Amino acid sequence: MFSSLKIRNYRLFATGAVVSNIGTWMSRVTQDWLVLSLTHSSAAVGITTALQFLPMLLFGLYGGVIVDRYPKRRLLLVTQGSMGFFGVVLAALTLSGHVQVWHVYLIAFFVGVVTVVDNPTRQSFVSEMVGPKQVRNAVSLNSANFQTARLVGPAVAGVLITSIGSGYAFLFNGLSFIAPLVGLTLMRPGELQKGHTVKRGKGQLREGLRYVKGRPELIAPIVLVGFVGTFGFNFPIWLTAFANTVFHGGAGMYSLFNILIAAGSLIGALLAARRRSTRLRLLIFAAASFGLLEVLVSFSPFVWLFCLVLVPVGMMGMTNNISANTTVQMAAEPAMRGRVMSLYMMVFVGGTPIGGPLLGWVTDTFGARVGFASGGAVTLIAALAIGFVLVRVIGVRPKMGLRNGMPYVELVPRPGSRAEGELASAA
Repeated sequence: MFSSLKIRNYRLFATGAVVSNIGTWMSRVTQDWLVLSLTHSSAAVGITTALQFLPMLLFGLYGGVIVDRYPKRRLLLVTQGSMGFFGVVLAALTLSGHVQVWHVYLIAFFVGVVTVVDNPTRQSFVSEMVGPKQVRNAVSLNSANFQTARLVGPAVAGVLITSIGSGYAFLFNGLSFIAPLVGLTLMRPGELQKGHTVKRGKGQLREGLRYVKGRPELIAPIVLVGFVGTFGFNFPIWLTAFANTVFHGGAGMYSLFNILIAAGSLIGALLAARRRSTRLRLLIFAAASFGLLEVLVSFSPFVWLFCLVLVPVGMMGMTNNISANTTVQMAAEPAMRGRVMSLYMMVFVGGTPIGGPLLGWVTDTFGARVGFASGGAVTLIAALAIGFVLVRVIGVRPKMGLRNGMPYVELVPRPGSRAEGELASAA
C-alpha cells in the first residue's frame, strides 16, 4: 500500500504536500464560509468556486504545453511559492478587517491561474519521482495524502473560525507552502527519472488534441470526469446550504460534513493504493454509485443519516477520480503526458465555472435537497450513458499489459463487435 514512500524524493514531496494540503483545506472551508457570511447566498459561494476554476477552463490546454516544455521541479517551485503569497495576502485583508467579497473573488481567480500550470505539473511529476511501475501506487497515495489533509483541515478551520476568526486559517494556508518548497529544494535531481521536455514550436496545442482524438482509452475517462467534476463535486455549495438552511447548524457542522466526505475519500484512496490494475468497469461503477448516493443522501430527513451516507459518497467519488487519473496517465506517452493531463484537469475542474453557478442557482431557487439531487442525477446518467456507448455501441473492452517494459492500458474490440468489424475492414 505504501511502496512509493520507499523513494526518498517522493517522501519529501509527500511530506511537503500533506502540510500544504492541510492549509489548502483550511482555506477552502474558511473561504466558503466567509463568502456565505458576507453575502448570505449559495450562488455567491458557487461564483467563488467558479472563479477559482475558470482559468483552467480558459487556459488549461496552454498550461499543458508549458508543462511539457520546462523541467517540472522548477515549475513547482514557482507555482507553490505563488500560491503561498496569495494565501498571505488574503490573511492580511481578513485580519485587518478590510476584506470584501470581491477580494475573495479576485484572489480565487489568481489562485486558479497558478493552478493551470501547478496541477498538471504535479500530476505528471509523479512518474518522474517514482518511475512507471509505481505510478498507480503514487497517484493513490497522493489522493490519500490530500484526503488526510481534508480530514484535518476542516476540523482545524472550524475551531479557528468560531474561536479567533477566519484570518488565521488563511495565514496558516499561506505559510504552509514553505513545506513543499523545502521538500522540492532538498530533492536529489540525479534520482529523478529522466524527464521528457518538448522544444518550443508551433502547433503543440493542436498536436495534443489530435493525440487524444480517436483514443477511446483516453476519451472515455476524460469525458466521464468532465460530467463528474462539473455536476457531482459541488460540495461547497450543497454542504454550506445543508449546514445553514436544512439542519440549521453553523461553521462547525459544515466542517463536520467536509470531514466525513474526506474520511470516505481517504478510504477510497487507500483501497485504490492496494489495487494492482485499473479496470474501466470499476470507473463506470464508481461514477454511477457516486451519483446514486448523492441523490439518496439529498433526501435524508435526519442529520445523522445524512452524515452516515456522506462517507460512501466520498469513497465512490475518490475511487472514480483515481481510476480515471491512473487510466489516463498510463495510456499517455511520456512526451504527451503534460498536455494530456492538462486536458484531463481542464475537463475535470474546468466545468466548475459552469456547474457551480448553475447548481448554486438551483440550490437557492429550489432548495438544497433539489440542488444536491440534481448534481447526482446528472452524474449517474452520464456514467450509465458512457458505459452503454463503450460496451454496446462501440463494442470495446479494456486491455492492460506491458509494452517495452512500460505498463499500458487500452481499449480493444470485443469479439463480434462493430469495432472489430471496422478494424478488419481497415486492414
